Amino acid sequence: MVRVLVYLAVFACLAFGAVWLADRPGEISVIWQGYRIDTSVAIGAIGVVLLAFLVLLVWAVIRFVFGLPSAFSLSSRARRRARGFEAVSRGMVAIGAGDPVAAGRYTGEARRFVPNEPLTLLLEAQTAQLTGNRPQAEAAFKAMLDRSETRVLGLRGLFVEAKRRGDMAAARAFADDAVRRSPSLAWANDALLDFHTNAGDWQAARTAVERRAALRLADKAEARRQRAVLLAAEALEARDKEPERALAAALEAVKLAPGLTPAAALAGRMLSERGDVRKASKLLEAAWREAPHPDIAAAYLDVRPGDSALDRLHRAQTLSRLRPADPESVLALAGAAIQAREFQKARETLKPLLAGGASVRACLLMAELEDAEHGAAGKVREWLARATRAPHDAAWVADGLVSDHWMPVSPITGRLDAFVWTVPPATLGSPPQALDDVLADLDDSTKLIEVKAESAVTVEPTVVTAPPVAKEEPNPLPPAPAEAGSEPARSEPSAKPGPAEAETVEVPKPAEAAGAPAGAVAAAPARDAAAPKPVIFPVPHAPDDPGPDEEPPSEPKKSGFRLFG
Repeated sequence: MVRVLVYLAVFACLAFGAVWLADRPGEISVIWQGYRIDTSVAIGAIGVVLLAFLVLLVWAVIRFVFGLPSAFSLSSRARRRARGFEAVSRGMVAIGAGDPVAAGRYTGEARRFVPNEPLTLLLEAQTAQLTGNRPQAEAAFKAMLDRSETRVLGLRGLFVEAKRRGDMAAARAFADDAVRRSPSLAWANDALLDFHTNAGDWQAARTAVERRAALRLADKAEARRQRAVLLAAEALEARDKEPERALAAALEAVKLAPGLTPAAALAGRMLSERGDVRKASKLLEAAWREAPHPDIAAAYLDVRPGDSALDRLHRAQTLSRLRPADPESVLALAGAAIQAREFQKARETLKPLLAGGASVRACLLMAELEDAEHGAAGKVREWLARATRAPHDAAWVADGLVSDHWMPVSPITGRLDAFVWTVPPATLGSPPQALDDVLADLDDSTKLIEVKAESAVTVEPTVVTAPPVAKEEPNPLPPAPAEAGSEPARSEPSAKPGPAEAETVEVPKPAEAAGAPAGAVAAAPARDAAAPKPVIFPVPHAPDDPGPDEEPPSEPKKSGFRLFG
């Protein structure tokens, strides 16, 4: 719209000028080299305009002629630049695809066409890293330091290479230089935080955390938690050397993160040692509401030194009321009840927890309870054996490492605030023990023995099915005589089983069989008349078998086998 108005204004001025010249006619005379030219003012103005246009045209032609070499040079440079950037683009794609051969080819093209471009240096460094040529990669990153636009990128690459070869001093120097040149670099701030925490420089680490929070590289909740963890680490380190500074750091850590167990337990114990029992109790109760933990329970039960076991039991009941459904409340209350010799209360407290599957600590408490109440070494050993098979309780876990105490930094990865109070992953799938097996000892021990005695199983007579005997020719041989003291065996020719039939024999009870002599083959005459008699099955002989006539008279041959109990 503005351009249209400008054009209209220009045309209006030209029209006004033309009208103005038309209203004021005049004559122009030009005398040059003996020639005289007379014309009007309007024609003279038109001639001046044409002359100016002609001069401009001639000047343009002259510039074009003299500018041809430069134009050819610019065109060549443009083509080379285009080919160079195309090589850089394809080289980056080859690096992303993991093709070192193509990446090396395109790197060579980019170095030939656009050697002074920052992207060429980046492509060269990336290709060297892909092919494993570390010296060449470091040389490319060092070349980036000479240019202001690639200096930070070169520092990042040198930092990565220094960490790969294990030179942490050089890596820290590169990170420091990067933060000094560009304070908003996330990777450099994170690296400095890791260096400070791994070195145990908690104050420098807190400075790094505060700088990250100020630059909004971390959210407020994460920054508060990290500051609390660093303060807790500082308090634990200064516990014996500088108790005042340790207490101040622990209280500030609890203020920032009330559920941080190490800081709360340390602050509670130090306050109780100073005699400030009321403040210590409130602090530990608040921490227990946030995250129940055995260290919090131990500090709370010992908040007033010299108290009796009954007073400790009352404080354990207070914790149980704060978190009644938490297993830590149950274990703390049961342990305090055992120490106060309130054994029945300890059993009632542990029963709901054992119903869901006894853990190691629950089994150990039951062993302590049996030892304190009955002194039953057998029961104690039984519960200790169950503890070896029971699922593990929660512990401090970080990066797959299970520790018996909290640490501010993971020893595996060096990550800050890595430890979490949870069940170790390896024991999550452990099946709980059977309810009857775990809950049995919560009742009276005498009753338990009686129930086990009554639960004996009585073995009833078993019916044995004899295998079917195929039909054979009648045996002409007489049956073998029975052993002395036994009844003669009876065979019923008409009751011989057929091919598809079978006889059943009732086996006597084990109690009766146990009283028989070791060498008895048939039932003795003194046995009860109702006892089953052995049955002899005839065994067919081969045609060439001479039979019992050729046997020695001292040892008659048995012509069949017997089934007996």
